[in-house]
This record gives sequence, structure tokens and C-alpha cells, in this order.
Amino acid sequence: MTIATSKDALAQAKARMEKAVEDFRKDLASVRTGRANVALLDAVRVDYHGTPMPINQLGTLNVPDAAMIVISPWDPGAVAPIEKAIRTSDLGLNPSNDGKVVRVPIPPLTEDRRKDLVKHIHKVLENHRTAVRNIRRDLKEAIEKLEKEKKISEDDRKRSLDELEKLTHAETKKIEDFSAAKEKEVLEIK
Repeated sequence: MTIATSKDALAQAKARMEKAVEDFRKDLASVRTGRANVALLDAVRVDYHGTPMPINQLGTLNVPDAAMIVISPWDPGAVAPIEKAIRTSDLGLNPSNDGKVVRVPIPPLTEDRRKDLVKHIHKVLENHRTAVRNIRRDLKEAIEKLEKEKKISEDDRKRSLDELEKLTHAETKKIEDFSAAKEKEVLEIK
């Protein structure tokens, strides 16, 4: 997208920052808490007839209770590959099957594991904060370039940079709020 006006720059900043926030939210969904959640298996790919596929495209996933995920494949031949994919993933889960469904018990988190997960959340948070700051920097440069090329006035530049700052703070706050909520959920002992 070319930036011809300060409005274009702000629209692009908003779109890119919202994408960074959404990406952060998705990353957090896959962080394991002590509670079963189907998003936990989003990154797991099953080798199904030679094609790596997400589990949710091979069957129905549901959570009958806080400590169990049950996968009911549409094709009974997918039971073993699904179990194998979960077992070999880095999630540390131990699935079992009865020939029809795959049951994935979610073990409670140890104190050390909780601390590791919080460190991971902080690392992911910092990466996304940096992404938002980089977007701000790129668009700040674009707005200043528009003024230099006499496409916008000095007042327009100042107003646009103020709006960009407000947008950056708002999007960073969203990321920090998601992070705080996830951290609380990880540290909560059931």
C-alpha cells in the first residue's frame, strides 16, 4: 500500500498493529494452562495420507471437562496418526485411543512449568511490543517524508504523529492486558 496522505499512514498503522495484537492473542491461546483448551492443539499437524493437516480438519474436538480433550475423527483410520502426532509434538501430552476417539488428558502444571510458561509469555509479549514499535517507527518516517515532500503541512504532521502515538499506546496496552490475563491464568492453581 502506498502512503499518499497522513490518513493512509494512520490507516496502515492501525491495520498492521491490530494484526500484531491478533497474532499475539493467537500465540497466547496455544500456551498451555492447567485447563484443557482445544487451541492447545492448533500447532499440531497430522500426517494424513502424506499431507500434514491440522487436527481440527480431521475430526471434532471437544472438552468434556477441565482436564481432558477428546478428538472424534471423521475417518476411523485417522485415530492412530492423530495420537502419534500429539505424542511426538513438544506439548508433553500423552494421548490414548480406543479405536474410535483420541483422549488427551491434560496434566496439572508443576510450579517450575508455570514459571517457565510465564517467562515464555513475557518473551512473546516483548517480541510483539517490538513489532508494534517497529510499525510506529516505519509510519513515523513515512509521515515525516510526506511533510518533506510538501504533501502535508507541519500541523498535519504533528497531528498525525500524535494520533500514531495514541494508537501505539492503545495497541500496546491491549497486548499487555492479554499478557497479564494469561499470566494470571497460568499461575492460578486449581
